[in-house]
Amino acid sequence: MEFFQKCRIHVHILLLFLLLFSNLHSLSFADNYYINCGSDANVSLTTGQNFVAESKSGSSFSKSNAIADTNQLSASLSALYQTARASSDPFYYEFKVTVGTYLVRLHFLAFFSTSSNLSAAVFDVLDSTKFTLLNNFSAKSSTSSPLIKEFFLRIDSTESFRLYFTPRASSLAFVNAIEFFAVPPDFTNFIPENFTSNNSPLQTIYRVNVGGPSNNDTLWRSWETDDTYLLDPNSAKETSKGILSRNNVGKFDGFVFSNVSVAPDWVYLTAKAMNINASRPANSSNITWSLRVRANARHIVRAHFCDIVGSAPGNVIFNLYSNGNIRKEVGRAPLSSVPFYYDFVVNSSASELINISIRPRNDSVEKNAFLNGLEILEIMEGKGSIPHVKVPMKNIVAVVVGSVLGGLFLICIVIAGFVFRLRHRKKEKGVETSVWSPMPANGGGSSHSSAFNLNYLGLKISFTEIQSATNNFDTKLVIGKGGFGNVYRGTPLNGTKVAVKRAYKRDEEGSSSGQGLSEFETEIIVLSKIRHRHLVSLIGYCNEGSEMILVYEFMEKGTLRDHLYNSDVPRLSWEQRLEICTGAARGLHYLHTGAAGGIIHRDVKSSNILLDQNHVAKVADFGLSKSGALNETHVSTNVKGTFGYLDPEYMMSQQLTEKSDVYSFGVVLLEVLCARPAIDSMLPREQMNLAEWGMFYQKRGLLEQIVDSALKGHIDPSSLRKFGETVEKCLQEDASDRPTMADVLWDLEYALRLQQTTKLREAHEDSTTIDASSAAFGLPNVQRIHSLGSTMNGDDIREDNLDTTESEIFSQLKIRDAR
Repeated sequence: MEFFQKCRIHVHILLLFLLLFSNLHSLSFADNYYINCGSDANVSLTTGQNFVAESKSGSSFSKSNAIADTNQLSASLSALYQTARASSDPFYYEFKVTVGTYLVRLHFLAFFSTSSNLSAAVFDVLDSTKFTLLNNFSAKSSTSSPLIKEFFLRIDSTESFRLYFTPRASSLAFVNAIEFFAVPPDFTNFIPENFTSNNSPLQTIYRVNVGGPSNNDTLWRSWETDDTYLLDPNSAKETSKGILSRNNVGKFDGFVFSNVSVAPDWVYLTAKAMNINASRPANSSNITWSLRVRANARHIVRAHFCDIVGSAPGNVIFNLYSNGNIRKEVGRAPLSSVPFYYDFVVNSSASELINISIRPRNDSVEKNAFLNGLEILEIMEGKGSIPHVKVPMKNIVAVVVGSVLGGLFLICIVIAGFVFRLRHRKKEKGVETSVWSPMPANGGGSSHSSAFNLNYLGLKISFTEIQSATNNFDTKLVIGKGGFGNVYRGTPLNGTKVAVKRAYKRDEEGSSSGQGLSEFETEIIVLSKIRHRHLVSLIGYCNEGSEMILVYEFMEKGTLRDHLYNSDVPRLSWEQRLEICTGAARGLHYLHTGAAGGIIHRDVKSSNILLDQNHVAKVADFGLSKSGALNETHVSTNVKGTFGYLDPEYMMSQQLTEKSDVYSFGVVLLEVLCARPAIDSMLPREQMNLAEWGMFYQKRGLLEQIVDSALKGHIDPSSLRKFGETVEKCLQEDASDRPTMADVLWDLEYALRLQQTTKLREAHEDSTTIDASSAAFGLPNVQRIHSLGSTMNGDDIREDNLDTTESEIFSQLKIRDAR
């Protein structure tokens, strides 16, 4: 007892000691920075940013000079622009970061001081990854107003990140202020991955509030009015509306539903629409915005839309153009007053203009067109050399001493914490578990609505243990990324591989990722109720501080999607694909009928079907699931899921049933057959939507024409015919016409057995020894037996029931004249 009392005293002393040294740079873990460069004073702007003195910012910087404005050029401006850090030698700012997307703003005002004339400065700015953010840059301005350069950087490493300022020739480099902060979690897909390579940074060139005034949003992004960019001001008129609907998430037809982090409400509540009159008929008119850009550079264009002009959804249909080329048909959004956006790339050319136009289509009910917002970002693809930066000896000594002291402090804390934890665990009597293994087969049966009340399940794992298992979330261990967060491969002390899904950061109240918190809780609640061979198992979770982490069994072969599209992964045979589909169908069938009250998955897609080392399929990601939903005929709920997989009836009515999962699974079946995405915006319109395209061929008996080329000649016609019929049933527009998952499972098992029978027959036909047994390998001609769902009470179904039923079904198949 005396020993533990001493340990407690030591812990308190160490914590107090650390508190006294908390201002050391080596102990700063901040990843949001607002720095008043070259100053020891804090400054607040009228826009809301609070910039702190350099010494208190948590960043570090190399040798350079702090200078002040001696001619009071910036006296009428904020004190932020009356100081700067400058040098005739290269210098850098260093930041501690986590993996994610960061917004960086660099502030420049070229004032004059007794030691430096900043208006003569010409320099480059590079980041740690050698991308050139500013090249041969001069901040001299004829308006005596600050220049602000804004960039989006995707950072995939937890190592410190630097911005280098490198003077040209005999010039100097400087910066007045720096903003460097992680964007909100629901904003992480801002940089479309398929548009850039090697994590190229993006520089904001234009951000335009079309039809509205200039304004700043909650991320302090500056939106300007569009009037100066209109080629013909008489071609457009302003329009506005007072109410928006923000309940939709995901994608549709190549568009993405917008959230408040992407663009604020006021961007979508105003627009420019066609100015139609007798002298300007809609069919012969368009609206064009002309914006000057850097020649021979690639740009991402983001067009923001919200139908606030049409009398009904889909009445206003128009084309979007860039430099005279049709980019997208717009106006078939499922609802009015719902904000969405569309991204595309304008490739490099000698032209220094990007012209964006909208024009009504002839088949539009109302001859009109509209645009609410416009953003243009340059893809920064140039690279340079990291400059050699001199570090003074006293700085090196300080860093070494700080590191040694910090290391000693941390070692002491770890030892004291270990002793304290041993004692604490004795008191807990196993409430927290250090044994990382899948939860018991009986689950937990929890009906609680919060994951933070689930400690009694024995699933909670400490953050320290997870850090250790993932080598402090080493980016080399990342095996997947999604809307919730990154997935890491982990190895706890018992040596069993696990998958660790870590949510993107949220603030202390959790407000910045309410969506993620809800999904986190739902996932734990759902997985605590279920246990099945074809559903991924939850091992544990962590919710310490701002962390939301889920730990699952490790699935060696990754996602089904990887095996369909990734050229580095061996192609699956048709038999393997059928076995995977059958396994996933079993998992969904158990969800619908075997779990208490029934569970609707609500996000069935190929990336949520995982494969173990033996290619056994397991359904994963239950963050959007609805538990107990099958006790009622339907559940009214906001539409959530992934476009391309979403049930059209659910989208229109917002009434969720288990048949919504059946529709999504039908799209997955087509993916498996065709090896192409559910939505591919690069294809012609009639081919973009896989469900529509696949049904066009299925209903005409031409399904074999769109089969994955790797499967051509390897699918038994009867198996393909049965598979196509199953897909068609799943994709019926009316949910009541779709089969249950039990029916789908039976049909897929039938298609699999047809394929296996052909394989066995061919093997015997190739054999030189043919005996009477070869007659047993004709194809079956059987009558459909009772559905699995109609012969069992769903609450009683278990995996062994399904396996037994399967053998019973196929023992009744008379292996003869099927065709």
